[in-house]
Amino acid sequence: MRLIAISLFFFMTSTFAQNKTEMKVLEVLSRFYVQEIEESIQLYENLLSTKCSLRFQYEETGLEIAQVGNVLILAGSEEALKPFRETKATFIVNSIEEFKNYLIEKGSVMIRDIKEVPTGKNMTVKHCDGTMIEYVEFAKKELE
Repeated sequence: MRLIAISLFFFMTSTFAQNKTEMKVLEVLSRFYVQEIEESIQLYENLLSTKCSLRFQYEETGLEIAQVGNVLILAGSEEALKPFRETKATFIVNSIEEFKNYLIEKGSVMIRDIKEVPTGKNMTVKHCDGTMIEYVEFAKKELE
């Protein structure tokens, strides 16, 4: 009887795990802070042999942001860049809410809570080891 109960427990656990969305870091981006974005985009396009895949003005912060390969370029004045310089990397994730819950449970501290941004949602978290990371979940594109 005990063996049946244990087997049933493992079956139910694995069934629930299969139905639950698995948290995934889809991409890790290195963050480069610059004042001149055009020059930086050209440099990293040439170094990485790839084109800029994302570029936008983030007017709320006074920054212009671009992505070339796994490099995230943040451009702006020293004053505009100052609040973001401690952030060491950007993790692109599939479920920002799940990461938030997990990270808080593991002792991380929310620096900037989840909010809507031009690309979807983001948050900034200080991990329990002191590293500050931005998490981004891209908005789902509507089917046309």
